[in-house]
Amino acid sequence: MEIRMDFLNCLDHDTSMKILRCLEDPSDLVRASYVSRSWRDFVIANGLCKQLCLSMFPHLLRVDCVIEPSCVMEKASEVGCSKFVEWETLKREHKAYAFLAQACLSFPFDDCIKDAISASSTDNYPEESIRNTLRKGDRVGRRPSYWSSKGQRKAAVPETLVYKLVADICVITEINIQPFQAYFQQGSPIYSAESVQFHLGHPKCPMDDTLGEPLDNCADDKFIWTYSSPEFPMAQESSLQNFKLPEPVVCIGGILQIELLRRVQRQEMDGLFYICVAHVQVKGRPLSSAFGVEILGPSGKFVLKTLSSAPQSSLPPSLPEDDALYHGVPLQALADLEQVVNGLGVGVLDEDWNSEDDEAADEMDDELAF
Repeated sequence: MEIRMDFLNCLDHDTSMKILRCLEDPSDLVRASYVSRSWRDFVIANGLCKQLCLSMFPHLLRVDCVIEPSCVMEKASEVGCSKFVEWETLKREHKAYAFLAQACLSFPFDDCIKDAISASSTDNYPEESIRNTLRKGDRVGRRPSYWSSKGQRKAAVPETLVYKLVADICVITEINIQPFQAYFQQGSPIYSAESVQFHLGHPKCPMDDTLGEPLDNCADDKFIWTYSSPEFPMAQESSLQNFKLPEPVVCIGGILQIELLRRVQRQEMDGLFYICVAHVQVKGRPLSSAFGVEILGPSGKFVLKTLSSAPQSSLPPSLPEDDALYHGVPLQALADLEQVVNGLGVGVLDEDWNSEDDEAADEMDDELAF
């Protein structure tokens, strides 16, 4: 008879942790948690999905807690012991972080700008408003479409453009900017900046979804910036220029600021320096369908809300609906785990639980319940 051995039961805790931490794909960790009850409990108890997700996206270290608005937790007094509540919290985090990590990598790639909030200055407001940068190209019919700063005598004076993203939690990978070429001026000058830098963050106070007309000369003290990109050089070209971030960044709070540094082009008419932008794109993965956030004051920490999880999946057709256990596994636990597995696209494993794993898991459940 073939001899089977579970290394998690044979090795010490630290060695097992080192082995499982070698898994760098969240779907691999979900597969590992589906091998047996003992493996599942080990992955959940040690928060391995959470650790992997935080290592992939360090900005998520600001998560204060994970909640499921649609799920009402039982009180500790009703279940007999606070350890039960702790275990339920670990299971909830396991599912949320496993799905979050995969969502950050595989959700549809899309344009992430929802609306324009403000510009640090506008030359002819609102005709040359920042909102013009939301339109593709540099013309609307025969009319030029662009944002223009006010003129400055010093080339070093920067300008900023602030945008609202389509979701409060987005994974941003790149930003594209098209400087405006004034084809109606002599020589068709291009009013580009010398370089650009990007800042991601959240408002200090909740903002209305209906922003209205973008503001002119809006103060930066309304926002908290939690990420700043390197400074990228801009070409003096009117084409859509691509600026790819060094690594995908999770933006918590849904606010982007584009900082345009150092002016290049003087206007012949008045001898002042201007910066003009025709179009802005933000590329990434909005996660609004699955997650929401609640900013916890000036600390910058936030509550992660799992608005939806992986699609509901059916249990094996041969399984009676009224059975409490399936091969020793509670049905609800199997259903929850199957949802995460299916949501990550790793399929459903068809292996039976080891009887020794069932006994060990039952003992753990008894300890947690009493």
